[in-house]
Amino acid sequence: MSQVERDLVEDLLGGSHRALARVITKIENRSPGYRDIVSALHDHAGTAEVIGVTGSPGAGKSTLVDKVVKQYRDRGETVGVIAVDPSSPYTGGAVLGDRIRMASNVGDMDVFFRSMSARGRLGGLSTATSDAVTALDAFGKDRIVIETVGAGQNEIDIVRTADSVVVLVQPASGDDVQMLKAGILEIGDVFVVNKADMDGTARTVAELEEMIHLRGDPMKNLDTGHHGFDATEPTAANGEPESDDEHESWTPEVVETVATAGDGVDDLVEALAAHRRFMEESGRLREKAQTRYAEEIRRLIQSDLSDLVGRELDARGGVDALAAAVVDRETDPYTVADDVITPVRECLDDERT
Repeated sequence: MSQVERDLVEDLLGGSHRALARVITKIENRSPGYRDIVSALHDHAGTAEVIGVTGSPGAGKSTLVDKVVKQYRDRGETVGVIAVDPSSPYTGGAVLGDRIRMASNVGDMDVFFRSMSARGRLGGLSTATSDAVTALDAFGKDRIVIETVGAGQNEIDIVRTADSVVVLVQPASGDDVQMLKAGILEIGDVFVVNKADMDGTARTVAELEEMIHLRGDPMKNLDTGHHGFDATEPTAANGEPESDDEHESWTPEVVETVATAGDGVDDLVEALAAHRRFMEESGRLREKAQTRYAEEIRRLIQSDLSDLVGRELDARGGVDALAAAVVDRETDPYTVADDVITPVRECLDDERT
C-alpha cells in the first residue's frame, strides 16, 4: 500500500468525511489500490447494523428511508445511506443521483449519503456496494441503510449485504403482490405497506400476512398425507415434533406507514430492532455474516480468475481468433478451454505440492 493510501485510511478512521468520500469513489471506480484500502479497513468494521430497503419503483422508498434516518438521528445514532440507482448507459453513473426526496437530513454531518450506480448488475447492487459498506462501518457509522433500485425479484443480491431487509409495497397493488410471490417474498424480514392512507391498505396487509403464513407452512391447505407437522422436522420417540432451538425461525412483520407524514416509522424502527435482537440471540447474525463473506470470497476469486484467463486468451491471439479456429474445424471449444485453463491448473497444483 502506498503512503497516499495509508494516509487516506488514517484520515477516514480519524473521522474525515472527505477521506470517506474519496475512498468510496476509489471503490466505485475500482481505482488502483482500492483493494488494499478495503483490506486495511476490514479490521475496523463489523459493528454497524446494515439495513436493506427494496420494493417496486414508486413505493416511496426514498421518502421512507429519509424518515427512518431522521428517527435514528433523533436517537443520537450516526447513519450512512447508500442509494443504488440505475446506471446511465452512456456514463455508467447513477441516473437518479439527486435524490431530492431525502431532504430531512440535509446539512447533518452525522448522515453520510452516497448515490451509487448499479452498473448493470442483476439484483440492483453493484459489486462495490459491500466495499462501501465496509468503509462506512470502519468510519464508525451506527446504521447503514442501502436503498436499491427496485428491479423486482432480482433484488436478492441485497440479502448478501444487509442484516435486515425491508420490502415496500403500495396498497391495492396486485402487481406488487404478484412480484412478491415470484420470489422477493423470500428475502423480506419486515414488510411495509407504505402510503397506508390510500384505499386498499387493509386488503394488501391481509394478502401479505397470508403469504407470510404460507411461507412458514408451505404444506398448508395441500392434501399431502402429512397431518400436523413437517416430516422433515426432528421428532421425539412418541412421533411428535421435537422442540429444537436450531429450528426457530423469524416471522416477518407487516407494518403500515405513511412516509410523507412520518406515520408508522417508529413501528418500522421497532420491527427492525426486534429482528436484530432475534438475529443476535439465535446466532443467525453470525451465520449470515459467514454466508455473506463466503459469497464475497467466491466472487473475488472468480473475478480474479476471470482476469487471469482473459490475459491468457489475449496471449493466445484473443478469443475471436480462437473462435475462428473452431469455425474452421481446426479445434473445438472444449479443447480451447482446456488449453487455456491448463497453465492456471498446473500452477495451483504446484502450489499445493
